Amino acid sequence: MLEFLMRLDGPIELGLLYALMALGVYITFRILDFPDLTVDGSFTMGGAIAAVLITNGTNPWLATLVAIAGGMAAGVCTGLLHTKGKINGLLSGIIMMIALYSINMRIMGKPNISLSQEDIVFGSIDPIYVMLVIVIIVKLLLDAFFRTDLGLALRATGDNKRMIRSFGANTDTTTILGLSISNGLVAFSGAVVAQQSSFADISSGIGMIVIGLASVIIGEAILGKGSVFRTTLAVVCGSIIYRIVVAAAYEIPWLEASDLKLITAVIVIVALVLPTVQRSMRQRTQAKKRSTELLTAQGKSEGGAF
Repeated sequence: MLEFLMRLDGPIELGLLYALMALGVYITFRILDFPDLTVDGSFTMGGAIAAVLITNGTNPWLATLVAIAGGMAAGVCTGLLHTKGKINGLLSGIIMMIALYSINMRIMGKPNISLSQEDIVFGSIDPIYVMLVIVIIVKLLLDAFFRTDLGLALRATGDNKRMIRSFGANTDTTTILGLSISNGLVAFSGAVVAQQSSFADISSGIGMIVIGLASVIIGEAILGKGSVFRTTLAVVCGSIIYRIVVAAAYEIPWLEASDLKLITAVIVIVALVLPTVQRSMRQRTQAKKRSTELLTAQGKSEGGAF
């Protein structure tokens, strides 16, 4: 156990790298209430754009910014398909996810690109410190944005589109904006993960939406929901906790690296089912308590009558 605790810097580093992706999923999943499967494609796109530009001599920070722009463009396309094309939200995400596979292959030109001999954003600094600073800055910027009029309109769009339209807000614009910001953050995560792992792979984005959902659900289950500041903090912590749980699962002798997707699915199931079970148990306890109080009161009234 002590040996495992000493190795926690690895899971924490991964948690911070994927926290940007989790924040992006939080925007669509919780704020917009939009099932955006574009995530699997935009994550790969972020890594692909960054890898191609870096291998061609571009400054890694500039390459990362271009990767973010690419992810935002993918989000805009999904938003346009849904709002202007009147295509179901889930189907819009699936269409873009499929299209992005071919687009990413075009960008990369081959299934994977090595970055082992290239300059990256982390340089000689430990990635955990760089990512800690980046995640804190992004989290605080999101908190500030969601307090602005535009941010409040975006939040209201997910709660009640009809109501926000009655106030003159354009819900199509806020939906497209939310999807753009979300996929920009996902691509940002894909770009830094590619640089940290020293390669970009065409299949790196598979299952990212599930990992993002796991981070959001775990964070909310532990820290709860509340203000935007608290919720975004919960998402970041959820991403780190998810990676720690996965690392702990690997300590089980009969589990292998290929079981990662299964572990993720189990974690998501537990995180989704546990709050429901807890709520059901609380309701049952309260019902028993009320029943006991009623019987006690009834007994007293009958005793008084005699």
